[in-house]
Amino acid sequence: MSDSSPSPIPFQLRNNVVPLHEEKFVFDSMLEGWAEQQLSRGLERRTTETRAKLIRRFQGFADSYPWEWTSSDLESFSVHRTSGRAPLAKSTLRAYQTIVRMFCDYLVDDRYGWRRACSERFGASPVQICHDWNTVVHLVEYEGRPQRRALTYDELEQFFAAADERVHRIQRAGKKGALSALRDSLIFKTTYAFGLRRAETVGLDVPDLRSNPSAPIFGNCGAVYVRWGKGSRGSGPKRRTVLALPEFSWAIEGLQQWTEKDRARYGASPSGALWPTERDTRVSLRYLDQRFADIRDEVGLPKELSLHALRHTYVTNLIEWQYAERFVQDQVGHAYASTTAIYTSVGDDFKNRIVAQALSRIYGSPNDK
Repeated sequence: MSDSSPSPIPFQLRNNVVPLHEEKFVFDSMLEGWAEQQLSRGLERRTTETRAKLIRRFQGFADSYPWEWTSSDLESFSVHRTSGRAPLAKSTLRAYQTIVRMFCDYLVDDRYGWRRACSERFGASPVQICHDWNTVVHLVEYEGRPQRRALTYDELEQFFAAADERVHRIQRAGKKGALSALRDSLIFKTTYAFGLRRAETVGLDVPDLRSNPSAPIFGNCGAVYVRWGKGSRGSGPKRRTVLALPEFSWAIEGLQQWTEKDRARYGASPSGALWPTERDTRVSLRYLDQRFADIRDEVGLPKELSLHALRHTYVTNLIEWQYAERFVQDQVGHAYASTTAIYTSVGDDFKNRIVAQALSRIYGSPNDK
């Protein structure tokens, strides 16, 4: 604070309660106060809960409370999380460290009074344990795993052919599950045809399918209204409309068939989830990840390919087909063009075509000679 007046007592500690476990009581009160601060800024409650879980995990690892934390605790936690059989990606580790940094910033801000309260109760005060010399620095635009990439045209064809063959194989065997296999195949095709994130696909309801007066050929599937788009900094879901494109007419035809006929066989509500289960629930992200992996492994595609790779492939293909970059950015819901560029990995055919066009401009067409 700018003046010499003492810092206030935290609001969460003003009820004069005598707790049975004082350390835990104060720690819980800190998280409660931090959550209220974030909610006051307009962040989603789900964001505050996720951050609180990370702080509790860090507290359990350090086996101490915030007024006892040191920079060494953060460094040991970081090393632990990047070691072992499933190490965190660098970007994920930085996100974890940022959450710890924000929590410490809240605690050391004397406007909230936590340093005074801890000093009076425990004889120690919280300090900022995250510094430039012990946290991950953001140096490059893309810090994801380099193995992640878009699918080639051949890989796409193999994958979707295998997904369709599953349906026919179950039907020929006279077993149950053909409808679910059809649904799964159409989920993957819709994810690719509209460049959706996993959660965006899962969150679709039937009314989210819209007509587009400029493309009446697609009927009620001329556009998809995404209501569960990825937000930024805990701001909540972002909404956007994704237009159907003629290059994906083969997938859109299947989506039309699903909404008009096949989906009704589940007995689901006409305005409910687009992808219902037999129990009239919504398919889960874990289920889709597993189904994608099953088909991928069945045809022998590389294990680094994930369901999200279909979205990468969508962006790559649109750039190859010479759609304007701004249009592609709007379709996939990226706030910045640089993010869209990260998703793009154009194929050799596109690159060769660009080189040929450049050579033609400089040396002329071979037919001119």
